[in-house]
Amino acid sequence: MAKKAVLGIIGGSGLYGIELEGAEQVRIHSPWGEPSDDYLVGEVDGLRVVFLPRHGKGHRVSPSDINYRANIDGFKRLGVTDLVSLSACGSFRENLSPGTFVLVDQFIDRTSARPRSFFGKGCVAHVSMAHPVSPALVDRLEEACRAEGLKHHRGGIYLAMEGPQFSTLAESNMYRAWGCDVIGMTNMPEARLAREAEIKYATVAMVTDYDSWHPHHGEVDITAILQVMKENSENAARLVRRLLKDFPREFESCPAGSDTALEHAIITAPEARDPTLLRKLDAVAGRVLGPADGK
Repeated sequence: MAKKAVLGIIGGSGLYGIELEGAEQVRIHSPWGEPSDDYLVGEVDGLRVVFLPRHGKGHRVSPSDINYRANIDGFKRLGVTDLVSLSACGSFRENLSPGTFVLVDQFIDRTSARPRSFFGKGCVAHVSMAHPVSPALVDRLEEACRAEGLKHHRGGIYLAMEGPQFSTLAESNMYRAWGCDVIGMTNMPEARLAREAEIKYATVAMVTDYDSWHPHHGEVDITAILQVMKENSENAARLVRRLLKDFPREFESCPAGSDTALEHAIITAPEARDPTLLRKLDAVAGRVLGPADGK
């Protein structure tokens, strides 16, 4: 029997819920701590869908305080195979104007205060992040953008900053010089952890402003950002509805190997692995580690 796809949606700033058939709120008690909120679980025409507001309902959790490990672990426990991240961002490029949806394909991680891995002392693993998003999932997002007539751009480098403050002018100019296209505060370590959990991942970075580099826009204006964010949220809801309608019900393997990332990644010898950590990894790495109790 073919494996069914289960689509996860992470709602970023401005998107705190979606409409699903038979929806129910599910609380996950992760061994990694508490997720941002309860998960909304339901269906759309036979497609199982799991939604989580990244910042919690009412936007209670700042980027640095998000429990990214618990969030991803919860998606894994709920059977998610494909995960779409929606997030607000600033733009470093004139052509990526406010209102543009950028389908990111690379990241530069400048965060510094967040756990970046499920693995560590007692069980070491090294997954490839050369191609951090799933091309097949990006294909689906691009098709949905086109079908809805949404302004979008495929490809781009997302600079993940710690925040919660916005960039200085010097930082903004430096990131532009590095070749970055957009900047945000939430997609790392989210993308890293999704890869470790063998979940296909893709980002829709929704441009709200030009950061602080633009000579005619000056410093980031939070009032203007909120207005664009409202418009982006409405378009994001359209994008999600279209994606859910057209998304394949059967699981598609990832050309970048997202769904088999742990196949040869775990280095620690079986006899040297920490049983306590293995129990925490039961959902994330159970496919390759087997039952935590060894039975």
